[in-house]
Amino acid sequence: MKSKIQESKQNCKQTMGKRLLLTMALFLFCFTIQAQDKKAKDLLDQVTAKVKSYTNITIDFKYSLNNTKENINQDSKGNVTMKGNQYVLNFMGVTKIFDGKKTYTIVPEDEEITISTVNEKDDNAITPSKMLTFFNSGYKYNMDILQNVKGRKIQYIKLVPINTKDQRKEVLLGIDVQTKHIYNLIEVGKKGTKTTLTVNSFKTNQPLSKNQFTFAGSKYPNYYINKLD
Repeated sequence: MKSKIQESKQNCKQTMGKRLLLTMALFLFCFTIQAQDKKAKDLLDQVTAKVKSYTNITIDFKYSLNNTKENINQDSKGNVTMKGNQYVLNFMGVTKIFDGKKTYTIVPEDEEITISTVNEKDDNAITPSKMLTFFNSGYKYNMDILQNVKGRKIQYIKLVPINTKDQRKEVLLGIDVQTKHIYNLIEVGKKGTKTTLTVNSFKTNQPLSKNQFTFAGSKYPNYYINKLD
């Protein structure tokens, strides 16, 4: 049986994981939103075309969560490999594999694996297949500042949620003007929380194993298997 401390740790990781998936969904694909600013639309269209031209994408990233009022300052690193609607995400010591049908969440610290089937009819489910349309509406956005970051020109686009109940005040998407790749994404919450996803490495069309997105239970003989459905 799990202790309350273990359950608390796992809940924290799951919460951070969900926040990361939401952030990465917006990070990678928010540029499919219908534009209200022609210059922003032109730039986002170029980014979209670039991303869609790749067979697969591998990203090493840094994820930061900050809240000055609550004295919270957390930094984590991770990586994700994606091909179509499949992905392998490594974050906070947890590996999440999505093979196109089921999600396998592997937690070595607890020696536990959670298996769940994705319900495509669930509007609240955050899946790679929905990332292209998840943020397809509900934002006003326009071009923001242009910054020079270590010799790179980063153009920011500001997105403001239309729904007043949204806990996010604004979202800033940084795009490398030369490569048309995403540099970072900053979410600013109404209560002072700021999350930042910054790309450390962006690789494309890498040689992947044919079993890259396949879960192999034989690798985890002593793990507890938790099947949710």
